[in-house]
Amino acid sequence: MAEHGHGHGSGHGHGHAVSAESDRRYLTGALALIAGFMAVEVVIGFLAQSLALISDAGHMLTDAVAIVFALIAMRIAARPPQGGFTYGLKRAEIISAQINGITLLLLSVYFIVEGIRRLIAPPEVEGLYVVVTGLAGIVVNLAATWLLSRANRSSLNVEGAYQHILNDLFAFIATTIAGAVIWLTGWAQADAIAALVVAALMLKAGWGLVRDAGRVFMEAAPVGMNPAEIGARTAALEHVVEVHDLHIWEVTSGYAALSAHVLVTPGADCHAIRLAAERMFHDAYGIEHTTLQVDHASPEVLTIGGADAHCRDPHGPTHHGGAATSSAPSTGHANHDDHGGAAHLPQAPA
Repeated sequence: MAEHGHGHGSGHGHGHAVSAESDRRYLTGALALIAGFMAVEVVIGFLAQSLALISDAGHMLTDAVAIVFALIAMRIAARPPQGGFTYGLKRAEIISAQINGITLLLLSVYFIVEGIRRLIAPPEVEGLYVVVTGLAGIVVNLAATWLLSRANRSSLNVEGAYQHILNDLFAFIATTIAGAVIWLTGWAQADAIAALVVAALMLKAGWGLVRDAGRVFMEAAPVGMNPAEIGARTAALEHVVEVHDLHIWEVTSGYAALSAHVLVTPGADCHAIRLAAERMFHDAYGIEHTTLQVDHASPEVLTIGGADAHCRDPHGPTHHGGAATSSAPSTGHANHDDHGGAAHLPQAPA
């Protein structure tokens, strides 16, 4: 028989909604700081002919856009499931994180190219303007970074905005150092070097966001969760004969889901085994949203030990348990798809 467990606690996934309003306040405060200072920096960057300042301003523009995307995504993701969107629109946050990562990658390429060009032919840079603006930028970005650090960074959406702001803080530190070098020594190439440092930081952060968002889109298991280990531990539960069609994925960051087909010894209590498995998933791995199809094993499975005897289209590895085998007839059977859903056939209660 197919059994479904849907946790709604405060630890993972569902509990994120509790802090959504405070997250929006923190992001809105950071947006106000960033947008205000960005306008000032653009003007000073052109007056000082500083690529480092202009790159910082460009990065701050992406910071502002990243926060706007994050705020919009949070609103969309909060909408309840309806129609064909059975999980709601929670992955809007992952789309936002992916966009943030891609913009960081594109900007890093531009500033690498422009930085190399300015290394070869450096323009005149007003070092004093750069130092003053850089110091002000450090203060503004420290405040914005502090605001975002208080938000729920387990959300990849919030983390994307945070990485933008944090990298901008590093950029202002590099820019201020470059401005001081130019002001004190006249070595104009320091501006281009600072821009290249900023570009490298943007490249690293952008790739991390694209990679992590890509894992969610490809429905990979959350980082730190080993499906083989989870399958083996489930198969080791008392009375479990076999576990297959085990799928673990993230609906959105911090919202892990699991489905599996579990075969148990004839006569065993399917409901008790399902509850034991759900407790293990929750306590050991923090997985609260589970869909388990629990059936009594057929004689073919007990004697042959293969999922093919029970399922027409098994997916993934099969995990065999140590439960004692028996030739008693099976009391239930269900056909299922690769996401753990079941089309139920008539069967006796477990």
